[in-house]
Amino acid sequence: MTDANTERKVEAAEKAALELANVSDADRSAALEAIGDAIDEHRESIIAVNDEDVAAAEELLEAGEYTQALVDRLKVDDAKVDSIVEMVESVAEMDDPLGETLAARHLDDDLDLYKVAVPIGVIGTVFESRPDALVQIAALALKSGNAVILKGGSEASESNRELFEIIREAAQEIEAIPEGWVQLIEAREAVDAVLSMDDHIDLLMPRGSSEFVSYVQDNTQIPVLGHTEGVCHVYVDSEADLEEAVEVAYDAKVQYPAVCNAVETLLVHEDVAESFLPEMADRYAEAGVELRGDERTREILADSDLDILEATDEDWRTEYGDLILSIKVVDSLVDAIDHVNTNGSKHTESILTEDDDKARTFMTAIDAASVFHNASTRFADGYRYGLGAEVGISTGKIHARGPVGLEGLTTYKYYLEGDGHLVASYAGEDALPFSHEKFDGEW
Repeated sequence: MTDANTERKVEAAEKAALELANVSDADRSAALEAIGDAIDEHRESIIAVNDEDVAAAEELLEAGEYTQALVDRLKVDDAKVDSIVEMVESVAEMDDPLGETLAARHLDDDLDLYKVAVPIGVIGTVFESRPDALVQIAALALKSGNAVILKGGSEASESNRELFEIIREAAQEIEAIPEGWVQLIEAREAVDAVLSMDDHIDLLMPRGSSEFVSYVQDNTQIPVLGHTEGVCHVYVDSEADLEEAVEVAYDAKVQYPAVCNAVETLLVHEDVAESFLPEMADRYAEAGVELRGDERTREILADSDLDILEATDEDWRTEYGDLILSIKVVDSLVDAIDHVNTNGSKHTESILTEDDDKARTFMTAIDAASVFHNASTRFADGYRYGLGAEVGISTGKIHARGPVGLEGLTTYKYYLEGDGHLVASYAGEDALPFSHEKFDGEW
């Protein structure tokens, strides 16, 4: 189904995408610089409208309809505006992802084939409460030459509307940027309208629960690159530096618990559990983390003053997005790998060990977009990876995986340069041969 308003917006984005694909990197980057400046200049109005969203969300939090994690993700203050501006500037400074020759091949004399990076076209996105996600997605779309349809959550409607208007108006300062490249849809019904417009939209990127992403996949013919939940693990191996392990595991949960790359389950090898868990549990308790443990964890911590809840099977598969953590003692590296592959969401996993062979075994055996050795799961992020920003973290495997930055928003096309060449010359008894020789040429 479609509605007239959504259809007009999508068609405008489709028209703009054809023009934007041919706008120079200098103009796309200049537009991003204008956007960054405009957000900086309008920070007071951004924070003011965000305060309205936060106030409404806190009322729903008190009513039990929202979680604290959602409210935390919603807030925009001066520091958040600074980070948004910095992100936009970093995207502007990235190398142009378009026009790069990915491969070149001689087919025959004066017959050369080039594989060249180009934009995907029109990207539809649906994302959660973080207003900065709108800016990240729009910035990456513009830098990569894509038009974008933005649908944020109703809890951030005032913030999203303000940021959208700032982005749209600032980009129009650059004459080469076509109107309509960025569109905002707000009605819940508009999502179903977008799902039906496979003739106009090239890629959908939903960010949300597994159930929501599955709903999108089941109700559209448009290719879907899903950003789903992060059930992330940290495994403390028997050969871990336990002092370091305490710090890393603490960072992975406490530094910012409301995001998808925060750890949700801590796995501890039985050989170090008794020496590691008491100090680790105390650190978490000081930060207000609610701990849920398996039987062995609760036995080890029984003499402490901490109230360790009993972990259920559901806990091992839950993304809390809050100061809650499940802990399990495992018998071996193999058991840790099995637990992660059985219960994880293919997002980000980490092993803490001084044994490089064990680290390699863990990293190659785990099925996840990112696997770390002696590092916090919180590093799974487009900005920290040097991608400028991200439109989301893909837990699937096609066509992009992990933090999706500029490269993940491009595809390619083939350009063939000939000189009157005919296929007939390469067929029949006297067919000419192809050389198919790779070379380092640029189209």
